[in-house]
Amino acid sequence: MSQSQPLPPKEHGIFKRILKCYEQKQYKSGLKFAKQILTNPKFHDHGETLAMRGLTYNAMGRKEEAYEEVKRGLKNDIKSHICWHVYGVLQRADKKYDEAIKCYRNALKLDPDNLQILRDLSLLQIQMRDLEGFKETRYRLLQLKPSQRNGWLGYAISYHLLKDHTMAAAIISQYRQCTSERVAYENGELALFENYLHCEAGQHQVALDHLEANDSVILDRLSYHETWAKLLEALGKREQAASIYQILLTRNPENRAYYAAVERTTLPATEEDRLAIYDDVARRRPYASLPKRLVLDFLTGDRLRERLAAYMRKYFLKGFAPLFNLLRGLYSDKEKVQLIGDLVEGYLECHAQCGKFDVNDEDEAPPSVEIWMLVYMAHHYSYTHDIERALQCVNRAIEHTPTLVELYMLKGKIYKRAGNYLQAAEWVDEGRLLDTADRYVNCLCAKYLIRSDQIKRAEEICENFTRDGACAEENLNEMQCMWFQTECALSYQKQGKWGEALRKCHQIERHFVDMIEDQFDFHSYCLRKMTLRTYVGLLRLEDNLRSHPFYFKTAKLAIEIYLHLYEHPHTSSAGEAGLAGAEMTEAEKKKIRNKERKAKKRAQKEDAAAAAAAAAAAQKKDSSSGKNSEADKETILRAEDLVRTSQPLEEAIKFLKPLQQMAAGRIETHLLAYRIYSKKRKFLMMLLSVKKATAIDANHPELHEHVVDFALAVNNSSNDLNDVIRRIVDEELLLLLDSKDVATFNRLYLERNATSLRHLISGSKVLCRLKPDETQSSLALVTNLSDDLEDRRADTCSSVLEALLSGAFGVCPETVASYKAACHKLFPHAGAFSSEEKDAKVGDDAVAAAGTEEEIQVATAPAENSLRDEAVAAAAATD
Repeated sequence: MSQSQPLPPKEHGIFKRILKCYEQKQYKSGLKFAKQILTNPKFHDHGETLAMRGLTYNAMGRKEEAYEEVKRGLKNDIKSHICWHVYGVLQRADKKYDEAIKCYRNALKLDPDNLQILRDLSLLQIQMRDLEGFKETRYRLLQLKPSQRNGWLGYAISYHLLKDHTMAAAIISQYRQCTSERVAYENGELALFENYLHCEAGQHQVALDHLEANDSVILDRLSYHETWAKLLEALGKREQAASIYQILLTRNPENRAYYAAVERTTLPATEEDRLAIYDDVARRRPYASLPKRLVLDFLTGDRLRERLAAYMRKYFLKGFAPLFNLLRGLYSDKEKVQLIGDLVEGYLECHAQCGKFDVNDEDEAPPSVEIWMLVYMAHHYSYTHDIERALQCVNRAIEHTPTLVELYMLKGKIYKRAGNYLQAAEWVDEGRLLDTADRYVNCLCAKYLIRSDQIKRAEEICENFTRDGACAEENLNEMQCMWFQTECALSYQKQGKWGEALRKCHQIERHFVDMIEDQFDFHSYCLRKMTLRTYVGLLRLEDNLRSHPFYFKTAKLAIEIYLHLYEHPHTSSAGEAGLAGAEMTEAEKKKIRNKERKAKKRAQKEDAAAAAAAAAAAQKKDSSSGKNSEADKETILRAEDLVRTSQPLEEAIKFLKPLQQMAAGRIETHLLAYRIYSKKRKFLMMLLSVKKATAIDANHPELHEHVVDFALAVNNSSNDLNDVIRRIVDEELLLLLDSKDVATFNRLYLERNATSLRHLISGSKVLCRLKPDETQSSLALVTNLSDDLEDRRADTCSSVLEALLSGAFGVCPETVASYKAACHKLFPHAGAFSSEEKDAKVGDDAVAAAGTEEEIQVATAPAENSLRDEAVAAAAATD
């Protein structure tokens, strides 16, 4: 009870009932009891009762009233630890963990031995990774309740996270000696965790002795044998470690890591010795497939041909469609690629002639193997970029069995690799109709539709697997379906719908925030369930969560969009911006303005209705838990607001910082950083980004452009730099340019990478920038389609076409047309070089927006009138 505002026994009993009602989620009863105390004139401003009423309001979803009541209660009784604790609970519910920690610390000043406050504080400290504070709080909890298991375990983990593994192991050992009232599983987990701490400390011999001493205690035999083998290997006892790994292989012959460990410990000297390891496992486990596959990685000559033939025949007879996925690892070796192609082509010819794999075979092969060999060869030719032959194989297979779904998926993938997503989507969609219940086929079809800018059709397909009555987009966002959102963001970026692309990026970023917040419940759960090793792994995973490829792709996309918005500020609606300079008649401009105005009004009404419905549903759903409404968060993510940001570079830096921390080993991170800092004219940060990128890949094409850009920027800003920065930059530039001038540096770069189209693009851009008069020579470098080019593929050639259209080489419509025609002849199935596909591929949003023939003509106008395209696309987006 508060000393400053004590309650008499009767009211104190009522106050206890308020606490009990809150714990039992009887909120209406709790409010009635609070009213009984507060209606008494003597206690109308009782701080703790006001605080509890506010906490009850928060649990009922009445957040504003809750904060008013709690703040009022804290003001009336600032020396009450209950008021501070309740205020901290509200801050924690709003994810304001720093503020909640301050409230809990103030509460502990008034009641330093309150176990509940200490527990809540420790959870917040580990959530925020305040490891020193977490250690102090766990030590205080251990002092107050030395008999509680969680006190010992939490204190040990605090030292473990601070990398004092020896102390953590000593605490666990002391606890195991002090008590024996544990179930067998918990005792074994404690022993494994203590051993894990010794391993982390590098005390391998101590860990080995400890593990052998606790052999009878540990029930998790898989972890026991794996740890035992690793310790023996670390101590140089390879023969003993190899015998343990053989036991593990007998248990699970499909684990690649075990085979690699056996090879490390036995050190086979010859190919025969290495092969004997896998053959021994194959004899003991005849149904295991991995040992038969792994030998193909290192065998050569006739032995490889014999094993590969037996392996492939087995799966052809089984009708195993994903055989190519199993053998894809061999395609890094050109000789093995040639061998595989020759084998399967020979099988096809022989089967067509005599119905066998080989004329010397006694048994005939069933007719069904032909289709699976055709499937494999279609994969083979597609992977080796022989699109025509791949299509011939898959067409033969479809003629053979037109009801096989995998064939249509394969044909779609072939068109995808050829660069024609429109055809890819159509073929996968045709296969999807053969089995509409297959989720994988539906998802693949949706992905290809999105990549061909048919987002609405993709959402309609995904609606088959989302919650009934819910919008597919909203439901996929709730399910954190990040592949779908990433593909949509890339498509919106390609269409120039920057606001929608940013909205998807921010939605994905929120998924990662939610994942980090979701770990909060596991801090106490894992200690209670004794999953200590998994818990430490979870904490380390959360610390590196933003290094995931999904986040990297999203952050890269968001940064590129913000950089575009910095260069092309979106101060007004896209339609007005386009109309300002577009060559349109007044009637066309008026029609687009009216359409945009009506679309805005309709969108505002729909957003308001959706927000109200979502808020009501969220309040009803979360009324018992006090969680925040998702509608409050989603209202912030409006495409119109995101695209009109006044500080695009600052927003880009928010996405860049996690990449610099978690993905510093990827060169793209530092290239993006350079682009941002070059806009801000921060020369030292530009220099740092270039140096870090150079340390990763000094010959990267985009890095070459940035190095030259940096050198030119320094020369043009010589008067703006102070002497210290100028001296540092000059010294580093000499190293970056290898003590040469920019022109010589670029010339040597072009000579060094004369057979790489990606590098020639960068070098030609620089040459055109340095010597505008030599544009024709620059164009000759990038438009050359010689067979000598190592990366003459559809994707790299499309990059050249984009550079030509972007104006990097000036205005050259004749060169664009001739280059596009040459590429179309070379890559006839690539959509980037097909004018027919561009005319046919009208976005479904634009078609829906254009109601008359005149509007359709405007929506599908040639790309040369970019301002008109941008205006109509904006009107279509708002519609």
